[in-house]
Amino acid sequence: MNIVIQGGRVIDPTQHWDEHADLYIQNGEITALGEAPAGFSADEVIDATGQIVCPGLIDLCTTLREPGLTRKGTIASESAAAAAGGVTTLVVTPDTQPVVETTAVAEMIQDRAADVGFTRVLPMGALTQGLNGEQLAPLHGLASSGCVAFTNMRNPFSSSQTLLRCLEYAATHDLLVVFQAQDRTLATNGCMHDDTTSTRLGLNGIPEAAETIEVSRCLLLVEQTGVRAHFGQLSCERSVRMIEAARERGLDVTADVAIQNLLLTDESVNGFNAAYHLQPPLRSQLDRAGLRQGLVTGTISAICSDHQPHDPIAKQAPFAATEPGMTGLETLLPLSLSLVEQQLIALPQLIETLTAAPARILGIEAGTLSIGSQADVCVFDPEAEWVVSEDSLRSAGKNTPFLGQTLKGQVNATLMDGRIVFRR
Repeated sequence: MNIVIQGGRVIDPTQHWDEHADLYIQNGEITALGEAPAGFSADEVIDATGQIVCPGLIDLCTTLREPGLTRKGTIASESAAAAAGGVTTLVVTPDTQPVVETTAVAEMIQDRAADVGFTRVLPMGALTQGLNGEQLAPLHGLASSGCVAFTNMRNPFSSSQTLLRCLEYAATHDLLVVFQAQDRTLATNGCMHDDTTSTRLGLNGIPEAAETIEVSRCLLLVEQTGVRAHFGQLSCERSVRMIEAARERGLDVTADVAIQNLLLTDESVNGFNAAYHLQPPLRSQLDRAGLRQGLVTGTISAICSDHQPHDPIAKQAPFAATEPGMTGLETLLPLSLSLVEQQLIALPQLIETLTAAPARILGIEAGTLSIGSQADVCVFDPEAEWVVSEDSLRSAGKNTPFLGQTLKGQVNATLMDGRIVFRR
């Protein structure tokens, strides 16, 4: 299908392009920007007047729940939510049932996503068998089956020696390792940030040291092995400073942050609303300021949703007994746009953190509108307001602290490989 997206403000950070132009799509690829290619005849016209046209978003951390926990979400429901949020590429966690530690599971997830056809799904493989932190998973085979990175998530390693051996193997095969840094022994039984708010509420806290000690250990082993490493969903100001110092020493490390940690603090937990029970936890105002500073300076290069859908019962218990996490695919873009409204960063820089930067971290060809690239496109109205409600969310999970709030910025069309996968 030949498609032209007319009259929009086209922003493509990879080409430093930011101007009003028409975008032409043919055979699933971007064929022209500005003037129509010779002999082009449009089968479909998308009017983008007053809207932004940018590459499809790439989300570096999404939990799809399938296989194994389909009562919380499925590949079909969550990829439909992603398309509605302008996300065309999902990097998904390996904590399914069974865990993504065999080529069969990795291929099944990708095949099912391809059958559904809403988004491109790239699985992360388990770094250790069963995510148990003891025996190395078959990383080379998993990489051959489409796994773009490897992680043990927040599960502990049996020893630093085991982690070292994993990183040495990954470095030998040039595989990307993703850390979700947390010292399990320091975080045990904690359900929010350890500070005055947790003390007042009588809730067990997770100290900053639970993250910073693990970030420090991982950085030292990354330096020793030379592995490509990415730190996902940082929550502490000091973690950002350690990543910045490591990069200055020449380490090949990158980092991202979940959008909720850029907007909220532990003070939001007042009232024991389980929607604010998140992992990593919401931290202090100082930590939030440090994360924002890291975003401005480029130490944090990407923003993700850290999407974790839950069934209603998972959040219907005393705060500490509920399951952590929030649904975030459909709110990722509007929440991120609030950073532009607050004049923290410019719109082109924000779009880079959601598109080109994640693509660079993963080493994939995506996040661009360059001629000849796959036509993954997001068209959104930055001024449109909508109310977050259970009816407006396509995700099976309705667990978000932003329920009932009015957000600014709404996706009107999403294209993947030149196909319209969502249109409002």
